[in-house]
Amino acid sequence: MAMQLEAARIEAARQDLERQDAERQTAARLQAARQDAQRVERARLEAERLEAARLASARQEVARQEAVRQEAARQDLARQELARQEAARQQELARQAVTRQELARQELAREQDMARQEAARREAERLEAARQATARLEAAQEDAARREAARRAMGRQLDEEAARRDAATAAAGLASRLAPGSGGARRARLFGRADPNAELILYAEAWARKIQLNMTFDMVRDAATRPHTKPLVTVAIRSDGSVESTTFVMSSGVAEIDDAIRRIVQSQAPYPAFSPALAREFDVVEIRRTWYFDTAIRLY
Repeated sequence: MAMQLEAARIEAARQDLERQDAERQTAARLQAARQDAQRVERARLEAERLEAARLASARQEVARQEAVRQEAARQDLARQELARQEAARQQELARQAVTRQELARQELAREQDMARQEAARREAERLEAARQATARLEAAQEDAARREAARRAMGRQLDEEAARRDAATAAAGLASRLAPGSGGARRARLFGRADPNAELILYAEAWARKIQLNMTFDMVRDAATRPHTKPLVTVAIRSDGSVESTTFVMSSGVAEIDDAIRRIVQSQAPYPAFSPALAREFDVVEIRRTWYFDTAIRLY
């Protein structure tokens, strides 16, 4: 019985040892499984870490490449903008150059036109001066011819003076020159611009020119702006050039104008003395003219 109990105890101890050994093996297997699981988990985590790192690196590379692409694009855009600005600047410079050329062309054309106008003006002035010189020469020649004709006529008159004095026609002609109530003064009346006596015509023209050319218009400028009639005036000049009288055949209707005419006539006295030929015939010359006022005094 004791042997059975001991055997049972031994068997129980053996079984307990087997159980403990099995438990140890199970614990070892569990520990190994846990370690394998930990290794797998660590491997998985490392793989995930590596994948994440790879993905991050890939993303970084993509980002870097995108940044490089964007920078290249930005630089390309910047180059294009600089090229556009440079092209625009070159176009503006070209436009400014064309504008300067056009302005220079216009200025040259204007200067050439002004030069042509100036040349034309000078040519016109030269032609006008030549014409006036020719006119003066012709007038001088005509005047000299008239004077020569008058001298010749006077010479003939002097040669025939005694005969004319006795001729009835000469006496009648002389009587027609005498003014009634003149006290015997020999008077010539020139009421127009024509007369057989050339010396009388020349004297009347010289008298009119002196009034017209000596700035006498200022004496009547203000009054002449008023409505008026063109006055018809007879001025009697003595042989020494003094004024005998100023008579209004027709008044201007403005007292200031009539008074100014009287002052103008007196202001230019004495007038040229009669030429010897004219003085031999007349003591007084009466010159009748119509007075016009515009920008100057004109006697017609």
